[in-house]
Amino acid sequence: MASIFTKIIRGEIPCYKIHEDELTISFLALDQVNLGHTLVVPKQEVNHWFDVPEKDYLAVQLNAQKIAKAIQKATNCPRIGTLVAGFEVPHYHLHLIPAWSIPDLDFKRAKKHSEQEMKDIQQKILSFLK
Repeated sequence: MASIFTKIIRGEIPCYKIHEDELTISFLALDQVNLGHTLVVPKQEVNHWFDVPEKDYLAVQLNAQKIAKAIQKATNCPRIGTLVAGFEVPHYHLHLIPAWSIPDLDFKRAKKHSEQEMKDIQQKILSFLK
């Protein structure tokens, strides 16, 4: 059965897309640890990060760098934390989380935001991604 991320990649489920290329897709997490929390996902569905083919893994990392810079500008945070957990979806994904301190990376802080807030931060990040 396809992961929820594969369904997003196929266009079966909508998302707040930040970036897409032939190997990866990036979109806002539905439950935001901090507003701007973005996932970078290889299009190939692989459960564990250490099993991702090298070219796909490198594409995730290179895109994460570009996107993190845009998130940092959009949120005015001093750091973008990265995390790979993989418990909630069995499809490797890299979390990019705007942070002002270590507690800002706690997933217990995650919450849904209004559609307008999500669209606003999406547009702000996109404006800095160009």
